[in-house]
Amino acid sequence: MRIAYFDCFSGASGDMILGALVDAGLPLSELQEQLKALKVGGFRLKRSRVMRGPIAATRVSVELIEHEHEHEHEHEHEHEEHHHESRNLDDIEKIIKKSALPDVVKRDSLRIFQRLAEAEAKVHGKTIDEIHFHEVGAVDAIVDIVGAVVGLHALGIEQVLVSTIATGSGTVKCGHGLLPVPAPATANLLKGFDLERTDVKAELTTPTGAAILTTLGRRADTVPRFRVGKVGYGAGSRDNPLLPNVLRLIIGETAETPERDEVWVIETNIDDMSAQICGYLFEKLFAAGALDVYAAPIFMKKNRPGILLRVIADEPTAGEMERILLSETTTFGLRRHKVWRTKLARHHVQVATPYGKLRLKVGKMGGRVQTVAPEYEDCRAAAERAGVPLKRVCQAAMDAAHVLLDSETKQRTRRG
Repeated sequence: MRIAYFDCFSGASGDMILGALVDAGLPLSELQEQLKALKVGGFRLKRSRVMRGPIAATRVSVELIEHEHEHEHEHEHEHEEHHHESRNLDDIEKIIKKSALPDVVKRDSLRIFQRLAEAEAKVHGKTIDEIHFHEVGAVDAIVDIVGAVVGLHALGIEQVLVSTIATGSGTVKCGHGLLPVPAPATANLLKGFDLERTDVKAELTTPTGAAILTTLGRRADTVPRFRVGKVGYGAGSRDNPLLPNVLRLIIGETAETPERDEVWVIETNIDDMSAQICGYLFEKLFAAGALDVYAAPIFMKKNRPGILLRVIADEPTAGEMERILLSETTTFGLRRHKVWRTKLARHHVQVATPYGKLRLKVGKMGGRVQTVAPEYEDCRAAAERAGVPLKRVCQAAMDAAHVLLDSETKQRTRRG
C-alpha cells in the first residue's frame, strides 16, 4: 500500500500541502492542467525554492491573472469570479460538480468543504447554508483544497497518515476580528487528532490545512513499517525564527501484510421510516465520509418488521455520522462501539480494455494477490459511453487483470 505520512511538526496549511506534494514528485504542470477544470477565474501556480531556517523547501502559491488582453473576451466570465467577496457551500459545490475533474476528486473535495462549513457553522451558531466563506471562498483556497486532492490521487496515495499537529499560539486576525490560536474552526476540525501548542506566536495550522488532513487522513498513533520512497518539504509563507515553517511529507510503501485499524460502528433499529428516506440517507452518509453503510431486516418489539441500520466510520467523521442519523432518520437513539478492522494491503492498477482504460482494486497479503475487483464507477462510465451492458465491461476488466497479474507472477518467479 502506498501511504503519505504528513509530519506536521510546524503545522499545516493548504499551500504547504501543495508545496510538499510538488516537492515529493508531483509535476506542477500536471497539477495545473487538472485544475483548469475549475471555472474559478484565471490563475497560475507558481513554484519557488525557498529556505525556511536550515531547510530548503518548495513553495507553491496561486497567482491570479487579473488581465489577459489576448483572451479578454474569452475569460470575461472568469474575471467576474475574482470579484466575489465570498461564496457559500452551495456556490462551491456547483463549481466542483460542474468541473471535468474525476468523480473521486470531486467527492473528496466536497467532503473537505462540507466539514469546513460544518466547523464554521458550529463556531458561529449558524446553519451550513448561512455560512459564507471569505478566506476559504477565495480562488487560492479552492485551488489549495482541490489541488491537494488532485495531487494525492495523482501520486497514487492509498492512505494518508497524520502526525501530532502543531498549532502555534497567541492570536490570529481574520474577517471576524482577533481569534485565539488555534482558530475556533480549526479546533473543531482537529477533534480526534493529537495537537501540540508551540512557542511560535502565529497560526501554524489553518482551517484549510486542518480540513484537508483530517478529512482525507487518520491519526497516526503508530506509523506502520514502510519503505521510504520520497520525502518532500512544503514551505509556508512566513519564515518563523523559532521553528522551520515547513510541512514534511514522507511517501512510501507498506509491507503487504494484513493491516489493522480501529473504526467506529454506529447503529440503530428503525421500524417507521420510508425506504425512500433510507436511500437518501445512504447518499448523505457516504458523501460525509462513511467507510460503509448497510441495512439488514430485523423483527423488533411487538413483532414489527424493521431494519438494523449500521454505519462504519473513522474517528474524525464518527460525530458527523451520528448527527446525520439523528437528524435524517426517525430514530430516538444510537449505539456506538469501537471495533478492530483487518484489511488486505490494497492498491490500484489500470488496465487497457476494448472500452478504454479501467482501474481495478488489488488486495494482497504477503506479496500475493488475494482478490481483484473492478472499480464500479469506471466500469459504469465506460458502459454508458459504449452503450453496452455493465457486466460486459466488468468482465473485460477482469480478463485484462488476469493477463496483467499472470505476467507479474511469471516475472516474480523468474526473479526468484
